[in-house]
Amino acid sequence: MTGQDATAPVVRLQGINKWFDDNHVLRGVDLAVSRGEHVVVFGPSGSGKSTLLRTINLLEEPQKGSVAILGVEYGPGLDGEIAGRRRGDARELRQHVGMVFQQFNLFPHMTVLDNVAIALRRVRGVDRAEAEERAARQLRRVGLLQKVSAFPAQLSGGQQQRVAIARALVLDPDVMLFDEPTSALDPELVGEVLGAMRDLAETGMTMVVVTHEMGFAREVGDLNVFMDEGVIVEQGGREIFTESREARTRDFIKAVL
Repeated sequence: MTGQDATAPVVRLQGINKWFDDNHVLRGVDLAVSRGEHVVVFGPSGSGKSTLLRTINLLEEPQKGSVAILGVEYGPGLDGEIAGRRRGDARELRQHVGMVFQQFNLFPHMTVLDNVAIALRRVRGVDRAEAEERAARQLRRVGLLQKVSAFPAQLSGGQQQRVAIARALVLDPDVMLFDEPTSALDPELVGEVLGAMRDLAETGMTMVVVTHEMGFAREVGDLNVFMDEGVIVEQGGREIFTESREARTRDFIKAVL
């Protein structure tokens, strides 16, 4: 993907529509994410937040709309056909997009080091020694280098989620997606995961985060996106939390802050 305009969005969604049977989950959503930007998506349960996030890496394919990553088009496109532009496939897309889920999805029979290194070995064909060296660097980055020989069952939930973050980072993605990464954690463990995400944000990583942690959103969100009933109701900088234009946004923020 050479030759990409450095000022162009890393992620651009246009006219995204998604149905699950008769349920119209996303209704013509547009979103642009710039390089190095931290985008926080929030809103009530069932508003389409996670579906939107999963559309970015085509875990959910939209029935209508354009998904573009680094200028390459994926998905059905606005007209079902992209004239004069190269189309990519989902496997190619996921070389550039890392994702951290609500559940950790670690292999229980593998050590922490192997859980992080396996993606390099299987996806990129990196030899074991190099994969383990790169995995160790990412584990150090999330503060878990001392746990390389541990198994997931020996870790707290917060530690397991940090391993999952390291696993996504080891592939050196251009953008990281986080789908409510603290929702499966006990309250006392939430802070360590948010801390790892703050540290990542400070490195300039492009991030799109779906979260209910509004304090975190206010702290790191360069672009804050409020969704309800499958549409983006309002988006803006940190002022959205104190100077929302839309009554629906104000009501939601008042209820959760």
